[in-house]
Amino acid sequence: MTNRLLYNKVCLITGTSSGIGKSIAERFAEEGAIVYANSRETNIDEWATSLSEKHVTKVIPTYFNITDESAVKNAIIQIKKEQSKIDVLINNAGLGYNEKLGMISIDKMKKIFDVNVFALTNILQLVARIMLKQNTGSIINISSTVGQKGNPGQLAYSASKGAVISITKSAAKELASSSIRVNSVAPGLVDTEMFREAEKDKLADRISKIGMQRLAEPKEIADACLFLASDLSKYITGQIIAVDGSAII
Repeated sequence: MTNRLLYNKVCLITGTSSGIGKSIAERFAEEGAIVYANSRETNIDEWATSLSEKHVTKVIPTYFNITDESAVKNAIIQIKKEQSKIDVLINNAGLGYNEKLGMISIDKMKKIFDVNVFALTNILQLVARIMLKQNTGSIINISSTVGQKGNPGQLAYSASKGAVISITKSAAKELASSSIRVNSVAPGLVDTEMFREAEKDKLADRISKIGMQRLAEPKEIADACLFLASDLSKYITGQIIAVDGSAII
């Protein structure tokens, strides 16, 4: 069991109640990680217990809203107290609205930035302080291919994910001398319930613009995160890894 890629690594993953975050937590548990699985409101106790037993590790439900600075700080202090370290941070929790130019709500844009940019930066800073004392660690920010390429109707969301990419590159340069790696996984279109519901009228058209002619599976995003979290990537930092199946746009 000790040859698993993340054996005994302490990993905090935000937004694990569904979709990509849930798949990352499951994949990390499979590889032996001690997973602190964050959820804002959804009860994940039963799922976490099942994962822990299945993979002979610990998956610990960690409830907080990532925009609540006090709750975030308390949670990270508690993890440090319990485990004496944090090896991996996955900033996955995110928010998005689709609104065309001319109809963009500034209030909604502020909410997107509160979650995708400001809360992410706060968590990154708090965990980085712990990693600086360890002189090691891996931070992975989930961005998006629209943060690199843009997309009609997604100006606010694209801007927030573009900010995540810039944060990743700057933090990587600042933390590299302490052997802390900061990278980003940029998913294209991913086959989650939320995506299928939001895009059901345009699904066939969106898929036709992907080179591989299919949506990504959440597990494929998780596999990219696994690589960046593990020692397989110990000389890789500041990179934006697109997992998009050769999307045309």
